[in-house]
Amino acid sequence: MTSPPLVLIIEDDDLQYEIYEDALSKYQLIRVQSGTDALSEIPKHTPDLVILDHVLSKGELGLDFLPELKELLPFVPIVIVSGALEVHQQLEALQGPRRAHYVLTKPVDMHALRRTVAAALKECGEKELVRQFEALERSHRSDALDLFSRSTDRLARQNKILEMVRKSSARPNISALAREFNVARRTIIRDLQELIRRGQLKPEVYPGEN
Repeated sequence: MTSPPLVLIIEDDDLQYEIYEDALSKYQLIRVQSGTDALSEIPKHTPDLVILDHVLSKGELGLDFLPELKELLPFVPIVIVSGALEVHQQLEALQGPRRAHYVLTKPVDMHALRRTVAAALKECGEKELVRQFEALERSHRSDALDLFSRSTDRLARQNKILEMVRKSSARPNISALAREFNVARRTIIRDLQELIRRGQLKPEVYPGEN
């Protein structure tokens, strides 16, 4: 049987912790009262999720420990629960590479807390990283197909331009070719330059823009 997720709660207020015990009774809970204690506890018990208060014992501030927590737990979602954060502090906590995933304000709604913890465990952390990699792979495949398609179109167009230029004794008309292939003039110029670089056309065929 799979053990329930382990939630590390960094909270110095006893009454607040009782709320967590009630709201999150289906999870394993470990409590510490300061950021320093959390850094000592994590190597012993790696949590699946962290709930972090901002104002802690020993005069410590939770946000000050966010970078170190993310260093130790790079793929573990962190939920900040605090009534002492200004809006700009909440936004800062949710931004950057060492960010929290959620910020909830006190007094925290128990239903919102349960939903947030469940969503974080399901969607964040390693699962989030896997989705990012999968999205990146899909993006790369799409780019590769797009690049391949554009490259194929360019080669087909250049072959037609080569055929047309060889049949004519006059210098190629850039504007006419652009209209013929429905592309910009600079695209036709690049095509001619590539054909000259590959030795398929003589340089005098296109000595400069006309």
